[in-house]
Amino acid sequence: MARIPYAQPDTQDRQAIAERIVQERGSLTHLYKMLLNSAPVADGWLTYLTAIRQKCKLHGAIREMVIMRVAFVNGASYEADQHAPLALREGLSHAQVDALHDWEPATCFTDEQRAVLAYCDTMTKKIQVPDTIYDAVAKFYDAEHMVELTATIAAYNMVSRFLEALQVHSHDHH
Repeated sequence: MARIPYAQPDTQDRQAIAERIVQERGSLTHLYKMLLNSAPVADGWLTYLTAIRQKCKLHGAIREMVIMRVAFVNGASYEADQHAPLALREGLSHAQVDALHDWEPATCFTDEQRAVLAYCDTMTKKIQVPDTIYDAVAKFYDAEHMVELTATIAAYNMVSRFLEALQVHSHDHH
């Protein structure tokens, strides 16, 4: 059960943001109902995460792979639940999605994916990224893609920390 109540679009500010959320995301999920407790935060969050998820050039399978990995590392089950179908739709295999919990011994990832997962783990667990980890990823990506990859990992660390601090879960009733 969430630590604070999920907000309803019951004010003019919340209604305007809720309409935009539904337009851009298709529905008002638990995450966005929690964010609606602060209309300015919900608005900024939607703008930023829409840029990450829908406007960047980073391949969707890579994006969803790192989102899922961040969720697993941070124990954010809601985030993982929400993104598993997206990961499959973007081209990850069921074996890859299943292996994201413990990817290192798995044989279903390419060299590029393995470098990205090591980068993701390092950013999530240790914050500072050694040159060896960075260089292994940078050989696959130009500056634009490195910024998008790094911003995606950082953004979804923010998402998982928000979800877990406020105990937002898929099974909540709202």
